Order: sequence, then structure tokens, then C-alpha cells
Amino acid sequence: MARLEARGLVKSFGATTVCRGIDLEVADGEMVCLIGASGSGKSTLLRCLNLLEPIDDGVILLDGEDISVPGLDPLPVRRRIGMVFQTYNLFPHMTAAENAMLAPRRARGVTREEIGPEVAALFERFGLADRMGHYPDQLSGGQQQRVAIVRALAMRPEIMLFDEITSALDPELVGEVLDALRDLRADGMTMVLATHEMGFARELADKVCFLDGGRILEEGPPGEVFASPREDRTRAFLRRVLQAG
Repeated sequence: MARLEARGLVKSFGATTVCRGIDLEVADGEMVCLIGASGSGKSTLLRCLNLLEPIDDGVILLDGEDISVPGLDPLPVRRRIGMVFQTYNLFPHMTAAENAMLAPRRARGVTREEIGPEVAALFERFGLADRMGHYPDQLSGGQQQRVAIVRALAMRPEIMLFDEITSALDPELVGEVLDALRDLRADGMTMVLATHEMGFARELADKVCFLDGGRILEEGPPGEVFASPREDRTRAFLRRVLQAG
């Protein structure tokens, strides 16, 4: 049974349908990379999976349980499914450590003293031990994004969603964030990523899904999707991306 699954997921904003009957399965410990042009539905799909957007049709299943039922409290689900966005969304008046501790203190009801060692271990793990007392404007973009990852992990999620988390970074800072994802991959974290980093997706993904016009047009192991895509649209997209470097 899939840990996380979407069946026939439809999402519209007004007259614009962004997700058109998407079917997606994410197995335990699997890394799934969503690729496709801007506007293809990747970010909206992730926001629906995290219940940040209500869906118009279809179902979302977490360990076989329908979590898309209208009126369902989303907070318990979001504790299990963490999400990191393109923008860091760190509170500027709080240190990196305070940013990371805020959500678990409120949602899990733990004290600063109880969560402190756990958060310190996460900062150490992601190479930020000497940045815990720094404010966001004292950190590089790559460091801020890693703090955002630490903040999400401090909630002890079972599944992580990442929405183009390197797109706002200078090229020289992308590597340190991708290294953090490699670390999570090695640790067996179940992950779904919307990404433009084709080399990373090819290297580490268990499955790649190409979205086009709000549908998953093609999916499979990265070796197959990148080396011998079946669909003309997939081939055209990959050709443009590779030509652009």
C-alpha cells in the first residue's frame, strides 16, 4: 500500500483547472520527483497533498485513509506531512533556532528545554550548528533554506514535500541544499519534490513524473524517463531544459 496517494485529483482556481485528474502513488521511503514547465501543476499538486488547498474532485489517501474529506481537521495531517517552499518564510525577528522551535512548541506542546537538544542535533546534521543564534538576514539563501528544512523536520514528519526549494537560490548555493536532500534520501525519508534540477532527479529519484497541462503525462524510473521518454511533450521539455543547461 502506498504511503501517500492521489486518485483523480482535480483542482481549479475559478475557471482555470490546474490539476486535471492526477493519479500519483508514493511508496514508503520513496523519492518522487515532479518535473515539468512552470504552470504545469506541480506546486498546486503539492499544496493539495498537504491540504493547503482543498480539492474539487478525487481523493487523497494517507496510509489508505481518505484525508481529503471535507471538514477534516488538516493540522494532524500537516504534522505527518511536512512541506518546504520556494521562499524560506522565516520570521526575521527570531533566530534560526527560535524559528525551528516555534512550530513544535505550539503544535506538539513541548517546551524550549525539551525541543532544544533535538533541534540542535538537526542544526548539527545539516551543517548549521554555528548558525543557530543568527537571524535570517545574517544567513545566506542556502543557509536559510536549510533552516527551513530543519524547521519542517523538527515536527517529526513521516513524509516531506519540497516545492522548488532551490529556484530562489544563487547557483553556487544550490549544492548545499541538494546535499541536505541527499542526506534525507539516505535516511529513508519519504519525499515528493517539484524540481528543475534534472541532474539531481536523475541521480536520486526512485520515480520521475512529468506534468504537462495539469496531468502526469509520463512517469517511471529516471533512467527510462530521461533516456527514452515515450511522449513527444516529454522529449521536447527535456530537450529545452538540457539546451538551457
